[in-house]
Parts: sequence; structure tokens; C-alpha cells
Amino acid sequence: MAKETNRYRALIEKIFFDHYKDGETAFIFTRQEIKDAAVTLDIVLPDNLGDVIYSFRFRTDLPKNVAATQPEDMEWVIELAGRARYRFNLVKVNRILPREDLVRIDIPDATPELIRAYALDDEQALLAIVRYNRLIDTFLGLTTYSLQNHLRTTVKGIGQIEIDELYIGLDQHGCHYVIPVQAKGGKDQIGLVQTTQDVRFVEQKFPGMRCRAIVAQFMADETIALFELVLQDEEIRVAEERHYRLVPAKKLDRDAIKDYRD
Repeated sequence: MAKETNRYRALIEKIFFDHYKDGETAFIFTRQEIKDAAVTLDIVLPDNLGDVIYSFRFRTDLPKNVAATQPEDMEWVIELAGRARYRFNLVKVNRILPREDLVRIDIPDATPELIRAYALDDEQALLAIVRYNRLIDTFLGLTTYSLQNHLRTTVKGIGQIEIDELYIGLDQHGCHYVIPVQAKGGKDQIGLVQTTQDVRFVEQKFPGMRCRAIVAQFMADETIALFELVLQDEEIRVAEERHYRLVPAKKLDRDAIKDYRD
């Protein structure tokens, strides 16, 4: 893993400084440049070329030399900019992390044991747990239905995106909602880029319907953090955050259930 991270850093650092000039706030590069950088640096490319970009978008910090060019309270992000095109963009620092002081709400675990046994990765397991425990319904106070998971589609001005799971919701007044859900394992970070893509997708594909963008993230002790995020002034804002801990029904704290009424 360390070797992979090092070659990814070398590739993205070369691409960055091939374009960057003092005072630059945004520039576009192409997927072909990853291949060109690998030839120049004599680096063996990974089988999944897109993982180089994905890694720095959601998992890994950018190289220190790249980060050193960031003004205070600003950071570089990598956005999609069309087919096989990407954009380095300088934006306000905006990382969403689960609050440590938030109360955990215990709910009976309805996840089938067979699903837990065969979930292939954290993301798949998290999406299944959220679905089987109807956590989106509980969190939003809506009746929701999973329409599709791992939805790959295109958004004008952005390019191809993937939404981990897409729900359609209904409230008591008959209003319809589109609910894109992103699942984050323990190391993945919640940032501006993915939420922006989800909101733009809903605006283009479901005009007139209300978007409720959700992120689910694993925490310790069988706890799942759910966030409702909104875009405000081109920044991510947390509209709501709740932490749900899945427990066997026989271990539910009856006193805590009484407290939830208040």
C-alpha cells in the first residue's frame, strides 16, 4: 500500500507542477497526462488508472509540495471536468467529520446475518445496513425506496459520476424527493466534490424534485453517522447529523428509549 501511495503521489505531483503557476486557482489536465507522467518518471501504471485520481479525491492527502502552494484556509481539490478530463480547483477548506459529542441513538439491528457474512467491502456493507434498517426513512422522516445502487451516469459540465445508492422518497403531503446517498468507510473523507456532483445530477435529471443529499459513514462500536448536506455559497453545510448504533433488540436500553421521547 505504501509503494502504491508513493507512485500515486509522484504522478499527481508531476502533473500538478506541469501546470501550476504562482497565483493559479484552477487548471485542467487529462487522463493521458497520467500515462505521460508515468513514462517520464519510469513508473509502472496501476491496472485501474482511474484509481490514481480517486485516491486523491476521496482517500489520500495531496503531496506536501502540492499542499505547500495552498493559501491559508484553502485547499486543492480534484474535480471532474468532462470525459477523461479533471480540474485542480482551489476551494475553502471544507471537511465534514462526525461530531464526537453527539448522542448515539440505539436502534434494533435488522441486518440479516447472511448479508453481513458476504458483504465484500465496507462500502457494500454500509449500504446494505442502511437499507435493511431503513435508516434513510428514520433520518429524514420520509418513506423511501431504493431505486438503484452504484448508478453510473453523466452530468453536463462534470462528466461521468457514480452515486453509491439512489433513493426516491415521499412525505405525508405527497411531495417526491430524490435522495442520493454516498457511503464512506472509516478512512474516506466527506468533501465538497462528491456532494456537488450529486446535487447537480438531481438538478439535471429530476428537475422540480427536491434533493436531499445524504452521506453515511461508519464509526466505531457499530455506529453509523448520517449527514444531510446542502450546498450553500459553493460550500458544504451540514443541515442535519445523527448517529445510529445498531444493537440486538434484547440489549436495547429501555431508559434510553424513554429519553428519546423528549
